[in-house]
Amino acid sequence: MGDGTQIADSPNREPVVLHRSDWASHDQHWKGVVQGGDIGTGVTVLFYRTDEIGVGPLWHVHPYDEMFIVRSGHALFTIGEKKVEAKAGDILLGPANVPHKYHNLGPGTLETTDIHVSDRWIQTDLDDPELMAD
Repeated sequence: MGDGTQIADSPNREPVVLHRSDWASHDQHWKGVVQGGDIGTGVTVLFYRTDEIGVGPLWHVHPYDEMFIVRSGHALFTIGEKKVEAKAGDILLGPANVPHKYHNLGPGTLETTDIHVSDRWIQTDLDDPELMAD
């Protein structure tokens, strides 16, 4: 801090720089994952992108909180029993142990940055109750 105060739990570490080739699964799009444990932090970040309407992560759950940042596009999120339409600039919270999914409503590209409050990505895929009802 600028006033000489130190944060008690602040580790004395060097900055880490990751280049696109270190994390991206596509050379031009924001799509890929940074595992927090690989860089010595307790946060894992996923970058998601799809141009396809109706496509997105399927019903699943994590044992930790997850924040969704909608960077572009329009999506329908289902978090537990709640459905939320979200657009670019919206931020949502998926609480720990609450199943969730989302998909692109279109038109156009959906891009999200998903912040997992964990040093690694832990996901359990589930049978979607909406699909089982059909």
